[in-house]
Amino acid sequence: MKKSKDNRNIKNILETLPDKPGVYLMKNKKGVVIYIGKAHSLRDRVRSYFQKGAALSPRIASMVKQVVHIEWIVTASDLEALILESNLIKKYKPRYNVILRDDKHYPFIRLQLKDRFPRIEVVRRIKDDGALYFGPYVPAGAMRETLKVIKRVFPLATCKLDLNKVYKRPCIEYEIGRCAGPCIRAISENDYMNIVNNVRLFLEGKDEELLGSMKRQMELEAERLNFEEAARLRDRIFKIEKVLQKQRIISAELKDIDVIGIARKDGKADLQVLFFRKGMLVGRKDIFYDRIGEVSDGEVIQSFIEQFYSRDVLIPEEILIPAEVPEKVLIQEWLSVKRHGKVEIIIPSQGKRRDMLNLAIENAVEGLRRYGEKMTAIDKGLQELVGILNLKKVPGTIEAFDVSNIFGAEAVGSMIVWERGDFKKDGYRRFKIKTVKGIDDFAMMRETVTRRYKRLAREGQELPDLIIIDGGKGQLNAAIEGLKEVGIDIKDVDIIGLAKERGEKGERVFLPGLADPVELNMKSEGTHLLQRIRDEAHRFAISYHRKLRDKEMLLSELDYIKGIGRARKLALLKYFGSVENLKLASIDELMKAPGMNKVIAERLYRELHKRSK
Repeated sequence: MKKSKDNRNIKNILETLPDKPGVYLMKNKKGVVIYIGKAHSLRDRVRSYFQKGAALSPRIASMVKQVVHIEWIVTASDLEALILESNLIKKYKPRYNVILRDDKHYPFIRLQLKDRFPRIEVVRRIKDDGALYFGPYVPAGAMRETLKVIKRVFPLATCKLDLNKVYKRPCIEYEIGRCAGPCIRAISENDYMNIVNNVRLFLEGKDEELLGSMKRQMELEAERLNFEEAARLRDRIFKIEKVLQKQRIISAELKDIDVIGIARKDGKADLQVLFFRKGMLVGRKDIFYDRIGEVSDGEVIQSFIEQFYSRDVLIPEEILIPAEVPEKVLIQEWLSVKRHGKVEIIIPSQGKRRDMLNLAIENAVEGLRRYGEKMTAIDKGLQELVGILNLKKVPGTIEAFDVSNIFGAEAVGSMIVWERGDFKKDGYRRFKIKTVKGIDDFAMMRETVTRRYKRLAREGQELPDLIIIDGGKGQLNAAIEGLKEVGIDIKDVDIIGLAKERGEKGERVFLPGLADPVELNMKSEGTHLLQRIRDEAHRFAISYHRKLRDKEMLLSELDYIKGIGRARKLALLKYFGSVENLKLASIDELMKAPGMNKVIAERLYRELHKRSK
């Protein structure tokens, strides 16, 4: 009877769909969005899922069976539909869409040429502020190496001083020759900008132009009999040439090009992205898709492009791919609008570009192999745990809990999620303890577990296969009481307490109903897996605790400064991130924070520096 009612509901919806571009959201009986798509014609596209004899893939056929309601949003164009679809997928993360489970903001190097004495900055968001951005540097180690070279070769200022002012004494960086000393005007603005332009050439990969410029400057200084400066330039040239001897791979042309390679096996896929900037390989990103099933390479790549480039990232001039994407023309139009310049998506068949694509594919094959080895070890560890701990089944999803406090103050709980071999960071949760006063770890654990699973039950979500509690018998029993409070029988879920032995030489697992703990083999894969998950829960709890402590420290330090109320204090903390960053800020930087003006900024700067003396 219920099924018939659902069918009538879908039929009524299909009859009212407009013949216009837009986005549709398919929901299951719990009201959860399970699929989001876009269409040139909402009526034609959505109806195609429900036609008799429709050629649907097993994945989509499974999805259609669960649909009981469909919502749609009409847009003015196909391009607008693409942008809206991308934003909604990011918000809802529907089960049947190919999701990019990676919410990181990658590091970029920022160089603001409008400043009087520009400095290098590391940022994770790109703004339309006229500055030059270089990157992304993935992994971040590549960026650190680049910054190390810049610091060693080019004497740019790295301090937080307001360089619009003149100071009496320079810092140690000037004394050891790693800064040109703009703070004491040991260098003119013109000469400093020459160094900045050389840094720009280095970051853009214009090696010949850079070395030619520096050699001409060296010869000019020698002609002026300024042999000391000529010698300094000679040494810099030597260091740059040494770096360039082991320079990164050079692409076919001095363009910004992203190269996407993909490899698949047994329903899994590894996607590798190589980032070439001005001819140099500056980064590499590895995305692994578990249970990708029969989704085509083109669909996986298009889904990645839509979700990745919707972020604050630099859009390249070209994207090289190994397979056609379904909506190439529309995607190119969207990317060109974002870049303010033409973007091409190309499948190269020969030449240098094909070599670059082959390199990305080789990396994807290697990534898939490494993942296979990792999963073999994890599977072995999980099987060990099933036997040792008498688990009901091999856990695919694990949630781990920890609490953190200092003498009962700023108590917090944390929960992290591990799923099929990786930490699922979008599932992490934090809990500021509300009901417990003083030092009572057991009560704090009970509150954290109760609040987590009360919400899970309210939202109709499934329980994890295994719950890990950081602690011994007391913490475990408190967590079990929390589960009972929300009506969860421990017969329905595996739960364990993990605690170090005295002296921290071993690990013990406490199980419900057993008086004695299980001693773990410290060399087993299962033990290593439990330790990794427990340590991540501990790290997450501590990081939140530090954040709260920083906030209170800031509030207390600013309590007696006239004109700084609670709202302004919170805005300052949010803008600068920490107390230390606030203390390092110049007056001009303080003025940029929300709600600040020159008078308050000067007073704040004066008081902070008076207190730090």
